Amino acid sequence: MERKPKARSSLLLLFLCFLSSFVYIHGKKQGEALYSLYKAKRRTSGIDTNLFQASDHDGNLNSRIYHQEGLKEKDRIKRLPGQPPVEFDHYGGYVTVDKSAGRAFYYYFAEAGQNKDSMPLLLWLNGGPGCSSLGYGATQEHGPFRVHSDGKTLFKNKFAWNIAANVLFLESPAGVGFSYSNTTSDYRTNGDSKTAADNYVFLLNWLERFPEYKNRDFYISGESYAGHYVPQLAHNILYNNKKANKTLINLKGVIIGNAVINDETDEIGMYEYLVSHALISDETWYAIKKYCDFSPNVTNQVDQCNSALNEADDDVSSIDIYNIYAPLCFSSNLTSHPKKTNIKNFDPCSEEYLHAYLNRKDVQEALHANVTKLDHDWEACGDDVIEKWGDSPKTIVPLLQEFMANGLRVWVYSGDTDGIVPVTSTQRSLSKMSLRTKSPWRPWFLGGEVGGYVQVYEGDLTFATVRGAGHMVPSYQPERALSLITHFLVGSLLPSK
Repeated sequence: MERKPKARSSLLLLFLCFLSSFVYIHGKKQGEALYSLYKAKRRTSGIDTNLFQASDHDGNLNSRIYHQEGLKEKDRIKRLPGQPPVEFDHYGGYVTVDKSAGRAFYYYFAEAGQNKDSMPLLLWLNGGPGCSSLGYGATQEHGPFRVHSDGKTLFKNKFAWNIAANVLFLESPAGVGFSYSNTTSDYRTNGDSKTAADNYVFLLNWLERFPEYKNRDFYISGESYAGHYVPQLAHNILYNNKKANKTLINLKGVIIGNAVINDETDEIGMYEYLVSHALISDETWYAIKKYCDFSPNVTNQVDQCNSALNEADDDVSSIDIYNIYAPLCFSSNLTSHPKKTNIKNFDPCSEEYLHAYLNRKDVQEALHANVTKLDHDWEACGDDVIEKWGDSPKTIVPLLQEFMANGLRVWVYSGDTDGIVPVTSTQRSLSKMSLRTKSPWRPWFLGGEVGGYVQVYEGDLTFATVRGAGHMVPSYQPERALSLITHFLVGSLLPSK
């Protein structure tokens, strides 16, 4: 794989994924997507003055609520190719978010296997920006199925999150996965605010299609750059609920994992993590601290800083920085017969199997996907979306504070073997809020073992780690991730023994 240029920018290693020349991939992954974004962000100075503009439910938004009658049943998935029997209903299809532009988002929805009528609704968003929630969350993390190594058959995930909720996965913005627009300019104008506005319109229309969920407790979850997506969508919901003086969407809380929160502290914490885990030298860390300035207004680093950052890059270029102890995928070849699977032992080549599966015509037909017949393969991350990203605030901390002030449940979690947005980055970013501790740092348990550590702050912001998990926490520790989301949804403390 081609190496990135030596000129360094904010969150250098945040954007690097599988840089070893042995690793085969089809397109960008979440880390590389962030690399492209933050290179652009480093060319501008200053904190955004219009950080979080919410779309108004009045006026033009009303004209974007479309007729949904009969579409739910059309979206019902009878059976996916190679799918084992299941006891829940699942759906897939398109929701138009702008009819005049021909812009529509693809979703996959897995209802709870039991008690679906009383279970909350949980939306999952992957990051990038420009990466697919179908390709990561739904099929490699906590969805009901994973893809076998033959690229043809599926096996059950016994720790799927639709055990605890009705789970909705969304591919956004246009250009991500199967989501599309008939207006070419839409692919050149993506950014945080437009994505949040479109996601909000998607939800309003989706709830018209599935009206039984209109008053259901609603939660938003996500990871990585969804540290921006999730809070900005939640901000739109709160704004429009208040403006309408009624509950349009019954938002109860947000949970984000290994999330981009605050650029400056995210980056400092990343290098701190690398040196503390013996991945870069003390000398390199000393030079980074001495010569690098990651504050928001700095657009160029001095030569000594760039040299130190290059050294750090070289030191970690041959490991999976998403999970520093994980094996790499050395072959993209599919197997004629499925390899033996263990849901607790994540296969590093899973994305290759998924790519083969989702690009099959019969699979796309069963998913009600690719109705526009894309001129390219489905990919986990959309290159065009990533390279032309627009607005991206350098911090979302004010939004977390807004949610706490409005009584929303706010959880932030970290897989503790992730080197992309590591636990130290999240700790440093949360420290910017200057919150007092309500419940001190302690271990939490599952099955007699430490599942991670947890701390609760005044205002009821909960920070939790998941022991032995990388960037995509449910991929590496599915049982612990299910325990985490279950306790979040019911609003209970993680077990202390």
